Amino acid sequence: MRKERLIVPLLVVLLLAWLSAQAVSSWLFEREMARTLADLEARGEIDIERVEVEQGWWSSSGRIYLAPLFGHLWQLELTYRARHGVLSTHLDGEAMLRHGPNAVHLFGDSLATSPPLWEASYHSLTGTLEGGLQLAPLRITQQERELVFGGGRLRFSGEQGNWRMRAHLDAWSLSDGAARLEVGPAILNSQYAYTEDAHTFTQEDRLQIESFTWHQPQLRLDGNGIRLSNRTSLDEQELRMQLALDLGEIHTAEQVLLTGQVDVELSRFNADAIRSSMLRLRKLAASGHHGMKQKALLGELEPYLLAVLQDSPRLDLQRLELDSPMLGLSARVDGSLFFDGRRLEELSLVGLDEPTVKARWRRRLDGDFTWYELPTVVALWLGLPLDTRTLEVDVGRGQVRVNSRPLPPLWR
Repeated sequence: MRKERLIVPLLVVLLLAWLSAQAVSSWLFEREMARTLADLEARGEIDIERVEVEQGWWSSSGRIYLAPLFGHLWQLELTYRARHGVLSTHLDGEAMLRHGPNAVHLFGDSLATSPPLWEASYHSLTGTLEGGLQLAPLRITQQERELVFGGGRLRFSGEQGNWRMRAHLDAWSLSDGAARLEVGPAILNSQYAYTEDAHTFTQEDRLQIESFTWHQPQLRLDGNGIRLSNRTSLDEQELRMQLALDLGEIHTAEQVLLTGQVDVELSRFNADAIRSSMLRLRKLAASGHHGMKQKALLGELEPYLLAVLQDSPRLDLQRLELDSPMLGLSARVDGSLFFDGRRLEELSLVGLDEPTVKARWRRRLDGDFTWYELPTVVALWLGLPLDTRTLEVDVGRGQVRVNSRPLPPLWR
């Protein structure tokens, strides 16, 4: 009898524990959802809004809208339905893309295909999210133009402060009469790591294009193994951007036309000024200034954007190596270009299309570049002695000199 009397209280305790776990799981999901969206919006590039939110212990739902802070180029709508379990939450929904000022649906209106479906799983104990999206094949025909896309798959995973994405895109082609461009398949890997409110962050992207082909009458180009990588980091002092391009091999007429690599870095953009610019952008967007003209927007942001240059940014061409076995030409170039960030009050972004304003900006540029093993045809083109093997390019207050001579007209 004692054991029987203990069964009911034990069942009640287990039921309460299970209900509590359900409530905690639902609360954890909602907290991480709100924090993640807030951190992504803090980057200052997109406006994020979540509406029609219905939260419950067993299920939740809602809609998430993502759009540029200014303009009406596009809007992405993500619907989600979440089914909460004690240890994990399963999500699924649709991804609907609108474009243009009239918010025309891409899927269903512009394209005769249904919106992509996505699904994900959120693990309550670890705080990690794993999910994916399937892109359906499509074909668009307009008179002699045709776009054909073979579809693709996108996978994403991560947790608060660290997100990863991998996309595999099947080949696509664009044809216009006798001209035709074919690209792919391609693989994109991306990682975004950040601190709270995106105060500091690092984003790394790596794109690999297996092949591409360009056809037109009397010309055919074939390329393979193209790789493009980008790393952007914002720390306490500066924003730094690094870009690396590997051209692989580009062929024509069964010969190698071009191979090469390019490594470029931009640095010394003031971090605090960038954060102030992003904050000002978000305030303008929140106050309903979405329809501002370009000059009016530049006028509002000009003091903040000019302050980004106060640490005298620099561009480093760390490596440029190009070879053309077919033409017998090559290039080996490195060097740096600097911007003078003093007395920024003398500069203007609003009037940048005026010749006098452009001249002020040019006078802020200084730097030097070196081209090693200069091809003879380039020396001839620049009017240099034909035995010149090294080309020194000097930039002083915006004026360019080559091997201590003024730069001659490049087009005669």
